[in-house]
Amino acid sequence: MRKPRSHSPDGVPDLPAMPGWVGGGAVEAIETAAFRSGAALAHLQVLAADPALPLALLRDRLALAAAEVCVGAAGRREGQAALRDALHLTKPGDDSGPAGRILRLWSQAVTRPVSVGGLAKVLEGVPADRIASSLDAGGATPVGRAAVALESVLTDSPRGETAALVLADAVLSHSLGWDHLVPLISVALRPRALRLRGDELRLACHRAVAEGAGQAVALAADLARRAVRMRAAAPKLRAKGAARAVELFLARDAVAPAALAREVQGSMSDRAARRLCDRLVDLGALRELTGRDTFRLYGL
Repeated sequence: MRKPRSHSPDGVPDLPAMPGWVGGGAVEAIETAAFRSGAALAHLQVLAADPALPLALLRDRLALAAAEVCVGAAGRREGQAALRDALHLTKPGDDSGPAGRILRLWSQAVTRPVSVGGLAKVLEGVPADRIASSLDAGGATPVGRAAVALESVLTDSPRGETAALVLADAVLSHSLGWDHLVPLISVALRPRALRLRGDELRLACHRAVAEGAGQAVALAADLARRAVRMRAAAPKLRAKGAARAVELFLARDAVAPAALAREVQGSMSDRAARRLCDRLVDLGALRELTGRDTFRLYGL
């Protein structure tokens, strides 16, 4: 696979944007939609080969976007900020609430390699044999196979939107030869499309993949630039456990200082974790995501 090699003088990768024709205008013919979704996936596949791109972080941030869609489909109104709070500010062992559980499910799904066993651990209510048959299903296109998996779960469990979308994106990723689930259908499929069946649902999935891949490409370009700044700042850090902290920030959408201290247990106190986060903000390598003075969350 050819790797993109264009970089700016300061070492920041210049990842090419998705061609405008891929997502431009409404598409009614399924053949045209399939061509566009295929082109979008091919473009994303090339970008994913760039070593500057923090793929784990891209997946986790797309998981946040997918969770927001699923929360909306369930009739709830929590946005991304509320979802982050529900997941990251809930004490270990406490219930993070419906929204937090949806984000936790997505975060676990994109972290585990795509496999029957891995998906069975996060998809409650979806039998392992259903997961296995979906991952091994044949079909003309990866998107078509994903649409079949989506329809199958929704037919048996009309209220199981989140599990259905996770499985659909898992089938898509598996069909493309990717080791981990990349949320694409889920970040762009309209909730009303979950009521469609047959060719109408397949058309909606092709449209969603083209749009979702476009979102992923734009996000990838932004994260690649931010990752360069984080890696450049790493040698300036003197705190014990700083190397592990940098690894976490390059892999997770958001990190609370308390969680950071737990991850590097024995090397960093809560106060030291907060100081490290603020130091990275001062260096321009990290953002504080909440805008609050307390209960802060940090991420690229």
